[in-house]
Amino acid sequence: MKTPSEKNYIVAVCLSAIFGVLGIHHFYLGRYIEGVIDLSLAILALYLYINGLLLWAILVFVIDSIHTLIITILLLTGSFKDGKGNYVCYPGQKLN
Repeated sequence: MKTPSEKNYIVAVCLSAIFGVLGIHHFYLGRYIEGVIDLSLAILALYLYINGLLLWAILVFVIDSIHTLIITILLLTGSFKDGKGNYVCYPGQKLN
């Protein structure tokens, strides 16, 4: 049976849309491993950029950005689960 998450949909979507490449939304939703991976990718991209490896930095940033876009779309459609396995539902969403 599908159950709704206790986490706020609007907060999750906003965090994903604004701070998505840093993984803040994953920490909010209790998905800590994914949050650490996203944050690590952002730090790696910054490190590569600082050290003059611009193409590699862009590649890592693009990968992280694509991942963030996918997660944001899943959140917007009510198809994403929090760390407890419950769906982050948009207002009025019916779970079957």
